[in-house]
Amino acid sequence: MIGGSVDTGKCRALLTVIECGSLAAAAESLGYTTSGISRMMLSLESELGFALLVRGKSGVTPTAECVRILPTLTQLARLGETCEQQASLIRGVEVGHVRVGCAYRSFYAPLAQVMEEFKAAHPGVEVEMTIRNSSPLADDLEHGKIDLAVISHRDGVFDWMLLLDDPMVALVPADHPLVGVGRYPIERFSKDPFIVLYPDEESDNSRTLAARGIRTNGLYTVRELREARELVAIGLGVTLANKIFADWNDDRVRALPLTPSVSVSIGVATVRREIASPAARSFADYALPRLRRAARELKR
Repeated sequence: MIGGSVDTGKCRALLTVIECGSLAAAAESLGYTTSGISRMMLSLESELGFALLVRGKSGVTPTAECVRILPTLTQLARLGETCEQQASLIRGVEVGHVRVGCAYRSFYAPLAQVMEEFKAAHPGVEVEMTIRNSSPLADDLEHGKIDLAVISHRDGVFDWMLLLDDPMVALVPADHPLVGVGRYPIERFSKDPFIVLYPDEESDNSRTLAARGIRTNGLYTVRELREARELVAIGLGVTLANKIFADWNDDRVRALPLTPSVSVSIGVATVRREIASPAARSFADYALPRLRRAARELKR
């Protein structure tokens, strides 16, 4: 360290700059002028003793040195936010910002209701939700970008609570020869024309296939299950999906259980309680029992 301590507010600003990819966008997001953000970054670089950002016409990117120290700066930013919230609580005012994520649309409505009820009871706390697949949400948790996420199980340095085990199913056209059999051998995905969901992204689908060494005959790639279902419906192929996604009324598509059966553990991942902010801990205490009840309703 060069002659002093690191300002956690500058750490938070740096994370925003990196996420936005430009000083101007970060300034707009944080309510600063571009020159103000630029001075903050120069000051932080001076405090640390090396450059953090490569500035170019197309924006900014982190230097190699910045990438190395970024996990520590992320922790400092989170600790600074936690300190501010604790000080506010001591003064008798509850404030904070909680970020949640969700990978499963069956939990969108329950989670949104939890957020609405929590904000009514805690008006000083802002809560926002982002929707992504499980792997990027787990990465966001580890990097301090979110506080809680409904995802399938991933290894990581965060707390985990199981909600339900969800079977994976094959989506096939209604006239597929295996509809009469009532099950779909998982190895057959290597033979039938296959519709790839979420290409180039780790998902429950890709993890299920990779764990069994199955290489599919992928003729089509789509980024939404709705699109995959339409391609299946007109007979262009089959696909793999979470049963929790496949519960709909459609005479053109059938969801067949796999042989052997494969299930995905869906639950709630939260920032470790010992490092979570007061607002994040309060939201988790409020949300977890309600999400558990929502999962029980889904299993009925």
